Amino acid sequence: MSGEGYITIDEFKKVDLRVGKVVEAGPVPGSRKLIRLVVDLGGERRQVLAGLAKWYKPEDFVGKMVVVVANLKPKRMAGLESQGMILATCGEDGKPVPLAPWDPGAARPGERVC
Repeated sequence: MSGEGYITIDEFKKVDLRVGKVVEAGPVPGSRKLIRLVVDLGGERRQVLAGLAKWYKPEDFVGKMVVVVANLKPKRMAGLESQGMILATCGEDGKPVPLAPWDPGAARPGERVC
């Protein structure tokens, strides 16, 4: 890969990645794509809307640990505000797989990804 497309470590440090625990999940009324997640980030809870309803049910997320972009500018979707983004891989078949700590028992909600 050439230097094009690279970011510096200082640019990467601007992204606040945090471990979160999904404490609530439900459908988004009027949307077939979005799931509404409430994520515990340690000292606060955030509502995050994730376009994962094609592949997952809301109840699949409750109790799971996830990685959240915590400093993403909030965005309104389907009449609700999303206050972060859940990170996921993009599999060959197009199915996203949410990223989670390797050892979920060792990670605590709110911890920064470093």
